Amino acid sequence: MTAAPELLFTAEHEWLSVVDEVATVGITTFAANALGDIVYVSLPSIGDSIIAGKPCGELESTKSVSDLYAPATGNVVDVNAAVVDSPESIGADPHGEGWLFRMRVEALGKVLSADAYAALTQGA
Repeated sequence: MTAAPELLFTAEHEWLSVVDEVATVGITTFAANALGDIVYVSLPSIGDSIIAGKPCGELESTKSVSDLYAPATGNVVDVNAAVVDSPESIGADPHGEGWLFRMRVEALGKVLSADAYAALTQGA
C-alpha cells in the first residue's frame, strides 16, 4: 500500500495534492469557512494553461466574491462539474468531493507545508 500524497497549501488558501505530475486542487477548509455559503463557482476549462499565483477562477458566496489562484503552472486536465452544478458541495467537503480541478504540473508556485499553513492561519 502506498501512502497518500502530502497536501500542499498556498497563502491564498488553496490546497493541492500531486500524484505523477497531476495535481488535484481545491480550497482549504479555512477558506470555505471564511466564505460561508458558496453559491457560484467559475473554474478554468479543460486545456487551459494557468500560471502559478495568477487568478484562474472565482468563488462567489453570500458574503463576497473571491478569486481562485493557480497553485502551479500547467494545463487543466479535469474539472469537477459537480461543484459547478452544486457549489455548496465545496463548503461541505472542501478536501474531498469539493475538489475543483486537476492540472498537469509544469512548475509549482510558492507552496506551504501543512505545518506552515497552520501557522499562517492560526489566530486569523
